[in-house]
Amino acid sequence: MPAKEAKPKSIIDSIMYSYSTSSNPYEEENRILKETINRLKEEIERFKASPLMVCEVREIFGNTAIIRIPNGNQFLVNLSNECDKLKSGELVLVEQKNLTVIKKIPITRRFNVEKFVIVEKPTTSWEEVGGLDQQVREIKEVVELPLKKPELFKKIGITPPKGVLLYGEPGTGKTLLAKAVAASTNSTFIEVVGSELVQKFIGEGAKLVKEIFEFARKKAPAIVFIDELDALAAKRIEVGTSGEREVNRTFMQLLAELDGFKPLDNVKVIGATNRKDILDPAVIRPGRLDRLLNIPIPNPEARLEIFKIHSKNMNFDRSINIGVLTSRMEGFSGAEIKATCTEAGYFAIRSDRTFVTKEDFLKAIDKVKEEEKAEGEDYLGMFG
Repeated sequence: MPAKEAKPKSIIDSIMYSYSTSSNPYEEENRILKETINRLKEEIERFKASPLMVCEVREIFGNTAIIRIPNGNQFLVNLSNECDKLKSGELVLVEQKNLTVIKKIPITRRFNVEKFVIVEKPTTSWEEVGGLDQQVREIKEVVELPLKKPELFKKIGITPPKGVLLYGEPGTGKTLLAKAVAASTNSTFIEVVGSELVQKFIGEGAKLVKEIFEFARKKAPAIVFIDELDALAAKRIEVGTSGEREVNRTFMQLLAELDGFKPLDNVKVIGATNRKDILDPAVIRPGRLDRLLNIPIPNPEARLEIFKIHSKNMNFDRSINIGVLTSRMEGFSGAEIKATCTEAGYFAIRSDRTFVTKEDFLKAIDKVKEEEKAEGEDYLGMFG
């Protein structure tokens, strides 16, 4: 009898086991579906929530604050208990109905300065700058020496210049000089084009200038390189347009940063322009951009030096008399000498060669000259 009773029991056990194993996948799938539905409901509720408005804090009074909303109006509002400690000028998120301050935005600036400027640590060395020995010496004295040996100026009892203006023809190496001096001092290089500082709304350009210099002080030692300075610092004239007035406001903020109450410390300013003749006298007076450096078109010795720099990695016969080649580049800027080397390489590629010949260089020189001549004719054609 016990043997007969054991048989039905084993049958029941197998049935229950098969039932439990077959039901588990469905229960697991049901659980996953419920979790998915709950997550989707939470996502839908989040999408239905009203957006928060970005405002600027003007004044703090205990648990209340005066905020400025984007259209310019100001309101006295309450602060939520979860909101961090606020300071005047910070950005906050507020509810749209009653304008209660919900939380602080971790950035304190209206602009993200790093989106407006190029911030980098240049790798350009002085060996890559050719034909500008006098200019290199002067920019080292103005920028490099105060950053590397500030105690030297304290001992003598003088204040180093705040900045330098590089002016000259296009392609003569103004930006290259600025990058080389930034690399030699291990400084942060902040490059901004003058026209980018002119914004659409009143006061925004001046605020951007202020924040760029604040950013530079935080990243010090730093070099602020303002290219095409004439777009911002042209001579001020009595023009009634609002756009011209906004340019003047931005320019005045730049003057205040160069020679204002806040010291520049380890921040040096380098300006570059092709049109020194239209610059406002206020920006190039002593105390602002103290040193004016003319970057001229290279002379024969400088052309030879620049050609050697740009052709040092090129595969060509070293027996070629490069002095004869550079003598045919009369009036070429440094950028045009580099373009000549590039064009010579293209002529070699078109001939299925891996080395450059003298004829390639001569063809390249003629091509660059033709492009320069065509550009000059187009310029004259603008005036009839």
